[in-house]
Amino acid sequence: MIAPDLDTAIAVLRDLIEDAERIVPFTGAGISTESGIPDFRSPGGLWTKNRPIPFEDYVASVEARREAWRRRFNIEATFAGARPTRGHLALASLYKMGKAAAVVTQNIDNLHQASGIAAQDVIELHGNTTYAVCLDCARRYELGPIRETFEASEEPPDCDCGGIIKTATVSFGQAMPDQPMRRAQELAAHCDLFLSVGSSLVVWPAAGIPLMAKRNGARLVIINRDPTELDDVADLVVRNDIGDVLAPFIGH
Repeated sequence: MIAPDLDTAIAVLRDLIEDAERIVPFTGAGISTESGIPDFRSPGGLWTKNRPIPFEDYVASVEARREAWRRRFNIEATFAGARPTRGHLALASLYKMGKAAAVVTQNIDNLHQASGIAAQDVIELHGNTTYAVCLDCARRYELGPIRETFEASEEPPDCDCGGIIKTATVSFGQAMPDQPMRRAQELAAHCDLFLSVGSSLVVWPAAGIPLMAKRNGARLVIINRDPTELDDVADLVVRNDIGDVLAPFIGH
């Protein structure tokens, strides 16, 4: 059903949460826009301003890497200043209650960790933009020192091992991380309530995870401003503001 109004959405969602024992929250960019982080596809979104740099270009071209680091540091203030939204805090409440063992996210902003969910229980399908890694040896690098060096030289960083350093995000054309995908699929296969929050459900294979949950008998709730391709199979579709919908569940 498509919730006709906010009060109905909250009431139906409350019943579904109370009845559930194993909830899987699955989040996309829409849950973070309240914090000031723009989404990707909407007018004014990140991808309308800059064409994404494919992974193969990043690896092959020093200039592509230089441009990628320029872009990353240009939006540093947006990410650094962001705080968890009402949606993040509500899902953290489900986690702390023991209703949700983990959260699966397409986001790269670290806000689920900041909301109180343990890092090992935030399953990041598209990585994390708040630190960097070497593509060869997987050494972790913090962004502060990289920024200082880059702004002084305009040269993209390389690892001590000689490998290329990149923010720990999954770019277009880059392989999805195996372990997070497997863990997300395992959770989806065994949950009884799947909450898709703020995801357009168009980026595959991540978008197939809610469908997996539904096919394995879970109730499916989609909370998103715009229609998605899975609305027809969902048990509840909510198009109200995410923060307004989830705020009543903070601390419960």
